[in-house]
Amino acid sequence: MARRMLIACVLAAVICQVGSAQRVREIHPWRSQGKGAVVRVKRDWIIPPIRVLENSKQVPENLVQIKSDKIFTGEVIYKLEGPGVDQPPKNFFEIDDKSGVIRSKRPLDREKYTSFSLKAFALSSSGERLENPTTIEIVVLDQNDNRPAFTQKQFTGAVSEFSVPGTSVMSVSATDADDPLTENAFLSYSIIGQESIPANAITKTMFGINNETGTIYTRDVGLDREVVKTFRLMLQVADMGGMGLTSQGVAIIHVSDINNHAPQFHPSSYAMTAVENRINAEIGRVNVTDADDRGTGNWEAKYFISNDPGKNFAVTTDSATNQGILMAVKPLDYEAQKEHIVFLTVENVNPLSDKAPNLPASGAMVVVTVVNENEAPHFREDPIRIVVPESVAPGTLLKSNIAFDPDNSDLRYEISRDPERWLTIDRHTGDISAKRTFNMRSQHVQNNIYVATVKVTDAGGVSTTASVAITLKETNDFPPTPFPLSGAVCRDAGRTASGLLLTAVDHDLPPHAAPFVFEMLDDVSINWTVIRVNDTHAKLQPLVHLEDGEYTVTLLVSDSGKPRFSSYADINVTVCLCDSHGDCKSEAGAVFASSVGISFIALIIIMAAIGLLLLLLLLAVALKSCGRRHRIKKGSGLLVADSEDDIRDNVLNYDEQGGGEEDENAFNIDLLWNPLDAPVTPAPYYPVARGKQPVRRDAPHDLPSPAYPRRPPADPADIQDYISEGLEAADKDPNVPPYDTALIYDYEGEGSLAGSLSSIASASSDEDQDYDYLNDWGPRFHKLANMYDPR
Repeated sequence: MARRMLIACVLAAVICQVGSAQRVREIHPWRSQGKGAVVRVKRDWIIPPIRVLENSKQVPENLVQIKSDKIFTGEVIYKLEGPGVDQPPKNFFEIDDKSGVIRSKRPLDREKYTSFSLKAFALSSSGERLENPTTIEIVVLDQNDNRPAFTQKQFTGAVSEFSVPGTSVMSVSATDADDPLTENAFLSYSIIGQESIPANAITKTMFGINNETGTIYTRDVGLDREVVKTFRLMLQVADMGGMGLTSQGVAIIHVSDINNHAPQFHPSSYAMTAVENRINAEIGRVNVTDADDRGTGNWEAKYFISNDPGKNFAVTTDSATNQGILMAVKPLDYEAQKEHIVFLTVENVNPLSDKAPNLPASGAMVVVTVVNENEAPHFREDPIRIVVPESVAPGTLLKSNIAFDPDNSDLRYEISRDPERWLTIDRHTGDISAKRTFNMRSQHVQNNIYVATVKVTDAGGVSTTASVAITLKETNDFPPTPFPLSGAVCRDAGRTASGLLLTAVDHDLPPHAAPFVFEMLDDVSINWTVIRVNDTHAKLQPLVHLEDGEYTVTLLVSDSGKPRFSSYADINVTVCLCDSHGDCKSEAGAVFASSVGISFIALIIIMAAIGLLLLLLLLAVALKSCGRRHRIKKGSGLLVADSEDDIRDNVLNYDEQGGGEEDENAFNIDLLWNPLDAPVTPAPYYPVARGKQPVRRDAPHDLPSPAYPRRPPADPADIQDYISEGLEAADKDPNVPPYDTALIYDYEGEGSLAGSLSSIASASSDEDQDYDYLNDWGPRFHKLANMYDPR
């Protein structure tokens, strides 16, 4: 019905167009009513749209004529405005300003402009508007001038194999630029050709298409992906309900796989070998075939082991080849079982389709032969755990039967790491024994555990190692000793804080150390008592008032070990006067703290200062009197003293070394005269009897002495020259003793208050002296005591 109405409209438009060619319609949009007077109506006339066919060849073409019926004596001018005239798109329409005829200037295209809305004006010659503007609608009529076109160059879809007829596969679509309300855009779809890949695999028509919607569906049975994988359809679309313009397209339809084939072993039996003691290593592979689509879950296989009581094997899938990989997940033992028989089954990752044949799962048998190899010895445990007391006796057996060899060969044992050398191991049996007593205080004992390493080697040279973790149990090896061994307490027995705080030192570890027990002997407990403070400390206190002085208190200290160890110790306690803080103070401090006051203290300080000044004054006077020289008289170039006790140079007879200063042979000589600022250099002489001057025979006497060097040089480098000049002057001096006398370079005095060096301990001999007391002075004097041991 709608199609008929559209055809009628088109025919009417064509008739109107033909009529307009014979006579231009006259439209009086401003027609008035009434008798002799102009009457305005409330609304303007509604002018129906003017229909113009697109692509018209007759241009320019008169479309309509408008006139004003208002009584006006002057000339009427008509104007036209709007899109298509003076607004974009321009120059499509025009109006004759005198006659009011509207014309089309060039062909119209409905696909670009479907309609135009113009306004017409009636003006006087002066430009005055005679009437209100009138709207004129121009509608462009469609022609079938556009072909339909598919929206894609190629459509792609898929359908499962063995789909039933009528199964929707995909939809195609096309567009037409003509008016969708006309037959020009009414499309119809069809399949004009079918190709299969591989070619000519199927000749019957397998697909159909809905001509209005473009939906493609299956028409027949027999889609099998193993036969045909893809179809190529040639499509066509036409407008005018299939009677108009046409276009062609392509649709590609892939036949998708379903799991309608179960995997099958090929072959169904296998023989493989596996080396013992190797795990997660590939033993061999099994093969299966599957006709389903390769690389999909319909083709990928899963393998299962149907009998493996020891759980020794596992099988995985190679995703590239779909082969089953058999491997050992536990070490195989040749000595225990030389052959294993394994049954395998297989299935796909995706479940089988109900269209697949109902067949049992495929299976295969695999015979695995175990190959023997020289295995390394095995320790029964690693680490080897041993728990012993630290005081274990040397030679005690700690562990035995620590390793075995699967090949039953002879084993050799050794200790490869033992930093403290506490262990020994039997080379053939592997028995681990204590070589010596352990020590918990060793730096190699961490958290009471000592770690060593043992090594075992079989006859083939294959070896393995294991750790030995020895847990040491603390034993009570040391008695506690009190500390400190000396201290001070206040003599005021009434002071609650008075007392010496004691503790104990024990080299053992808990529970063989604290808590400590402090006890006193019965004969000491009369004046002293010991009070427990906590598990590690006690306080030694006097029970009665004691005089100041040194006291020795004997204590017994015991630990908490099993068995309990105890030790006696003498505590040297000083009883003293204490200050307000409970600390001992000296007697001077006590005096200062007395009621004498600050004036007494100041007096004592003043008296001590005066005494010190007097002592210094006496010392200065004594030094001055000792430094006064006797008067010297001049004569014959020699200085002669007034007294025999005057200061003189003495020569030492070094041939006698046993007499000391008292045994010296001193000889008086006259000093050479020199000025006060020059050093006196003695001349060499022969030792003779006291009082006689030796005489030189190699030089005349009573000649003046040569000049001796005066002052020692300031530069130490010139000392040699200074000494050489002095020797040369002495050699040439005729007034000196002979050459073979000893040179005197200093004065050593008349005698010495000290005894002769050779007379040390002359009053007694080594045999009469007892040096045992040196042993009581400590270990540093033991060697000296041994040197004087009369034995």
